Amino acid sequence: MSIRINDVAPDFTAETTQGTIHFHEWIGDNWAVLFSHPKDFTPVCTTELGAVGALEKQFAARGAKVIGLSVDPVENHGKWAKDIEEVTGSAVNFPVIGDPELKIAKLYDMLPGDAGDTCEGRTPADNATVRMVFVIGPDKKVKLTLTYPASTGRNVDEILRVLDSLQLTADYKVATPVNWKDGQDVIIVPAVSDDEAKDRFPKGWKAVKPYLRVTPQPNR
Repeated sequence: MSIRINDVAPDFTAETTQGTIHFHEWIGDNWAVLFSHPKDFTPVCTTELGAVGALEKQFAARGAKVIGLSVDPVENHGKWAKDIEEVTGSAVNFPVIGDPELKIAKLYDMLPGDAGDTCEGRTPADNATVRMVFVIGPDKKVKLTLTYPASTGRNVDEILRVLDSLQLTADYKVATPVNWKDGQDVIIVPAVSDDEAKDRFPKGWKAVKPYLRVTPQPNR
């Protein structure tokens, strides 16, 4: 079954580079970002994990915990982490899940049910669909999913941008327009009447169209 936005993120227990975790318990009252990878010692993923490591404090400043997943044993992750730090200059201080039996990859519909039950003998091409990002809220519901091809590295700055938008729009009745960045104007959602908007948005708004009302970011 595919995982859709607003579905409860499947819970699981797994071994990681930082010990055993129970996923929902590990998330706690935080936001969580799960990055999955098809295999250890792959070139694009090496650069990605280094980039996440470099920006981990920025995720933490947003109340978000980061966790990786790779379809290989945990002991391999530790060896790979040395390469990542050597190549990128950034340490992997966040946990990385080991999924050698493909259980979590299947649970999150990143691999089909008939993919087998071991990572042994599988190539990165066999696991190409295990290149996803899940952003999960404190309510344990999926807020965003992204799937990338093996040839295209993920944009970590974009994940931070989306996280800013998700957190803002969870607290206020607004949406963020195309290419929005934190601090820029936002859109009042159509469900808010003009009368309600006067109370919610005391800085006022510009009505570009009756259905498109632009207002300064409310938490600034």
